[in-house]
Amino acid sequence: MTIKNLSNSPKVPFDLEGYILHSEKQIELVHLLLKPGENLAEHKNPFDVIFFVVEGSGTLSIEGTEYNLTATDVTKVTSDKMRGCQNNTTKDLRLLVIKLL
Repeated sequence: MTIKNLSNSPKVPFDLEGYILHSEKQIELVHLLLKPGENLAEHKNPFDVIFFVVEGSGTLSIEGTEYNLTATDVTKVTSDKMRGCQNNTTKDLRLLVIKLL
């Protein structure tokens, strides 16, 4: 058994504070921290993604429509949709990103 956490997990390959907590054939779990003013630019992935808001609040953009998310909110974005996320608050936004590969 392996216990993973932010200090022993690999960093995501882009310029945000994120860590890959678990990865296998069909699923990947990523902890993503967006500090005040940071954003994850709109993009499309070849897989579905579930966003779980662990802490804070922010805006999720799907195909140009913005949705306000707060702690404990969950939403699924399918692979065919453009998506991005922004922390437009003064507190950290922590997300658990579940990639359905």
